[in-house]
Amino acid sequence: MTSLVLTLVARREETSLAAQSIALARDIVRTQGETVVLSPAEAVDIPCPDTARDSLPSLRAALDGQAIDILLTPADNRRKRLLISDMDSTIVANETLDDLAAHAGLGEKVAAITARSMNGELDFATSLRERVALLRGLPTSLLETAWKDVTLNPGALEMVRTMSAFGARTALVSGGFTFFTARVAALCGFDEHHANVLLMDKTTESLTGETAQPVLGPDAKLHLLETLQKSHDLPEDAALAIGDGANDLPMLRRAGLGLAFHAKPVVRQAIPAQINHASLRAALFAQGYPASAFVSD
Repeated sequence: MTSLVLTLVARREETSLAAQSIALARDIVRTQGETVVLSPAEAVDIPCPDTARDSLPSLRAALDGQAIDILLTPADNRRKRLLISDMDSTIVANETLDDLAAHAGLGEKVAAITARSMNGELDFATSLRERVALLRGLPTSLLETAWKDVTLNPGALEMVRTMSAFGARTALVSGGFTFFTARVAALCGFDEHHANVLLMDKTTESLTGETAQPVLGPDAKLHLLETLQKSHDLPEDAALAIGDGANDLPMLRRAGLGLAFHAKPVVRQAIPAQINHASLRAALFAQGYPASAFVSD
């Protein structure tokens, strides 16, 4: 009986998904199910029995060194009806607060605090307060400067717009700032966005070094996921959450499918479903979407 689906996704820029790799995976998980091609030489689904869970370590070892992600998900209810995604280093390639600080000559100092926070070494609220305090007195025009550096990660548009086109509610949630989430949400097509609010002195057109309270941190991300599930009357397994840092862990653990995207070590240790090589397209393949169904505009 096939109760699980093994999805293999190759990083297209580095490799292709060869027939030998697919055959090896099938042999290791001992499946008789038919391989479904989601994207030629890029992604396949392989139905497999529940015992495939025990084969994952062997499969990962066998494909080690190849730019191929291995995702094992339940066969039922694969297409999620709610997407809740982190922004920095997930939807965008940037850490926007670090970029803002860099334009003020504070890049290394702020980035060091960010790294400790994302690795779970420092309480998020404390780290945010420390970093934002360093911005006190800086001109608000630096926000526009930092925005010019923001780059969407490959597959971000496809992930959000495809899920939206198939009826999912989409929410961007960030420990960063609404100045950036509002623009990224509009660019990608998210239904809503949530983040911290940077306080500004309109008289001097400068940052005060503070954020509005309460701080949006890991507990708030989890609360948003639970609130959206309840308000849209969705079952517990209907949400896809995706993120990379320690502040994403509560929502990743709670979601029906929590995906660690090019994540920090502390996140990879806690979340089994990982995208370590491929783009955000893999989040769609993990739900059984073929590339032919992707929406990018």
